[in-house]
Amino acid sequence: MAKSGTLVVVLVNVGQAKTDLSRLLARVEAEARELPNAAMQVTPDEGALLTVLVGAVAARNALEIGTFTGYSSLSMAEALPPGGRIVTCDISDEHVAIAREHIGASPYADRIEIRLGPAQETVESLPGPFDLVFIDADKGGYLGYYEAVLPKLAPGGVIAVDNVLWSGRVLDPTEDDADTTAIRAFNDMVAADDRVDTVMLPLVRSAREAAMRVRSGASRRSESTNPSRKSSLRSSMLA
Repeated sequence: MAKSGTLVVVLVNVGQAKTDLSRLLARVEAEARELPNAAMQVTPDEGALLTVLVGAVAARNALEIGTFTGYSSLSMAEALPPGGRIVTCDISDEHVAIAREHIGASPYADRIEIRLGPAQETVESLPGPFDLVFIDADKGGYLGYYEAVLPKLAPGGVIAVDNVLWSGRVLDPTEDDADTTAIRAFNDMVAADDRVDTVMLPLVRSAREAAMRVRSGASRRSESTNPSRKSSLRSSMLA
């Protein structure tokens, strides 16, 4: 039995396509670890969550901003019905080439369309509506991507945004690099946006890293922490 306060979601999805995809995703994950920007790879837990989200909202049309290896696209495609479609966009020729190889080797190549180019231009060219949007790209672009996709979201649709906890750096007032600052601004804006309902779902790795960073930071600073930075995370950030 699950402990109090623990939510367990189980998807039953068996068959040869599932087996083939599981093997492919394991290979994609292993190959990603050898890339210089391996930290950009979503975790298997994130991939599983995306599969659940697509199935939960019965998505037929999905949009992804930030393709990288194609792992997240494949995870979402698994839960799409026949005729469902994902458009995934990336600005990197290298990433697109890697993703094309992986997607082409999958059982779901007919469900995924890759667009190469600036994401906002791609979004502007797409009619929508989208049942689910996944944003996992340059952090400075998050606000722009959010505003671009929100009008094209279907009623009851979901926008999932990665890295909003940023391994706890958003909670540390000594962290003021451009990416951390951009994510804080994004979190604050979405948390205050009455057009959407928001929730943050810390996954195991993110929650652990955040806790370690907060404990470490608390040991080296006084109570000068800006409380507004913490409060902005209470209602965010899977919208």
